[in-house]
Amino acid sequence: MPGIAGLITNKPRQEAEPELQRMISALRHEDFYETGTWVDQSLGVYVGWVARTGSSSDGMPMRNARTDVVLIFSGEDFSETETGGGLKEGNGAKAIRASYLVRAYEENSSFPAGLNGRFHGLVMNRERGTAMLFNDRYGMHRIYYHESPEGFYFAAEAKAILAVRPELRNADSQALGEFVTYGCVLENRTLFRALRVLPAASAWVFRNGLIESKASYFHPREWEEQARLDPENYYQELRSTLSGKLGRYFDGPQPVALSMTGGLDTRMILACHKVPPGSMPCYTFGSMYRDCRDVVVGRRVAGACRQPHHVIPVGGEFLSRFSHYAERTVYLTDGCADVSRSPDLYVQEKAREIAPVRIAGTYGSEVLRGSRDFKPWQPSPGLFSPEFLPCVRAAENSYSELIRQHPVSFAVFKQAPWFQYGVLALEQTQVGVRTPFLDNDIVRIALRAPDTSLTNNEICLRLIADGNPELQQIRTDRGLAGGKGRLSALASRAWLEFTFKAEYAYDYGMPQWLARVDHNLAKLHPERLFLGKHKFYHFRIWYRDALAKYVQEMLLDPKTLSRSYLQRKGLEAMARAHVKGDGNYTYEIHKVLTLELIHRLFVDRI
Repeated sequence: MPGIAGLITNKPRQEAEPELQRMISALRHEDFYETGTWVDQSLGVYVGWVARTGSSSDGMPMRNARTDVVLIFSGEDFSETETGGGLKEGNGAKAIRASYLVRAYEENSSFPAGLNGRFHGLVMNRERGTAMLFNDRYGMHRIYYHESPEGFYFAAEAKAILAVRPELRNADSQALGEFVTYGCVLENRTLFRALRVLPAASAWVFRNGLIESKASYFHPREWEEQARLDPENYYQELRSTLSGKLGRYFDGPQPVALSMTGGLDTRMILACHKVPPGSMPCYTFGSMYRDCRDVVVGRRVAGACRQPHHVIPVGGEFLSRFSHYAERTVYLTDGCADVSRSPDLYVQEKAREIAPVRIAGTYGSEVLRGSRDFKPWQPSPGLFSPEFLPCVRAAENSYSELIRQHPVSFAVFKQAPWFQYGVLALEQTQVGVRTPFLDNDIVRIALRAPDTSLTNNEICLRLIADGNPELQQIRTDRGLAGGKGRLSALASRAWLEFTFKAEYAYDYGMPQWLARVDHNLAKLHPERLFLGKHKFYHFRIWYRDALAKYVQEMLLDPKTLSRSYLQRKGLEAMARAHVKGDGNYTYEIHKVLTLELIHRLFVDRI
């Protein structure tokens, strides 16, 4: 993911600068990335950046008139100070500068508390003799770091630090247990023992090449302790803020497109923010079997708003290059996204051909409806070794403590930066991703919601109806909204819920005994009855058929089977049973493939 990297050290320049160059090289994944470096030997700062061409971070560094304040910034700001994501035309054809950020630093002692978005950066002040490393209040624009006697290393991706400190390529067993259980690592730890993640809302100050203070400019309790609103005042506050904020997410010199789904969140965006007909392309990700509900509904919603609509299907082209996308997904995200998210990389490559910036409804259900996707998973018996299982159980036991807080606070301060970060990091390697539902003001209001508003969809449906009644008449992918006929609406929703659950049951959730029956009926292609109605990826069938060779080559490889955390016989049995059609071990294959790629790409590569 584009971002900054570097080290703060008292090493001689001839030692530190080559390390900086290697770190930046490790982050340059695409031809459309721009890179640069800045060195201030007097402060012991060696910093560089990687940015998508034309993005708000392209054209660093930013400086004040006296050039004694230098700011390296990655991400976007949607604060009151500036509109359009902080995008400002600068000198030169490609320089897009946000020089107001330097002014904000000079004029506001609480900087970066006034910023609003996902970002991180380093600001150097020669007059004070300091450098400050900072990030957003959710920790969503991640910074990895390593402290050592030789210096303080930091980077947007772990691989940049591993490139210059190969002795850190050691997997942490506690982290692996959490990854198996939750699909992520908790509490600002990483998969690597000596690498950490900078806590959210950090403003760490360095002086003379050494860390001076580890300050935080924000704590979630500032918003959690607000007085609750009654239902009507909450709705009016939310509607006014959402309508007033959305324009900033569409502004800027780069073209934007809307990633359309069949649900409520992208529809709320369209209902609350009017754009001229034909001015904003929309696209939806589609299945290889049929137009899924997201495509059907998304096409209707885009049509109602008089906007062009595109479908990006995931099919034969993706499957023929699955090994590439699987490895690339794990590598680009430092193992934070598993191989099941590889279709996301494929579709984002296609999305970039439509527009370099993507507007998404991501986090809408979490912020406005308290949705929780972050849950423990229990592996099948016989897969992991007895020595490793205590790490898995320890992660499971921590769940009840983790979720003991306000659902919105849990969603934005834990679920998003831990569990959902990997997908965002993967997407942002290809496109700039903007979502209004992590806007500071939206989250702040959501934490004042009455409890009843977080248990249903009424607020979201009302926002759509008040913003654009025509959009309220189109039923969602799960049968919400639509016309007045109550009986018809109930029947439609019941049917769509049935097809949604039936697709899950046929794909990921198929019982072992039924998998054998399904395989015996393969010539009749029963998958055509179920798959593609709601989802655009179908890994149970793919692992059994189109990807069977890859699954066997990876999972039955002696290198994989020798991993200390696995039980050889159990893994062999599961891999063969799935490929043969005698069982369903989709989740297990996801986990082991990802773990193996993590080892081959990061741990074994010395």
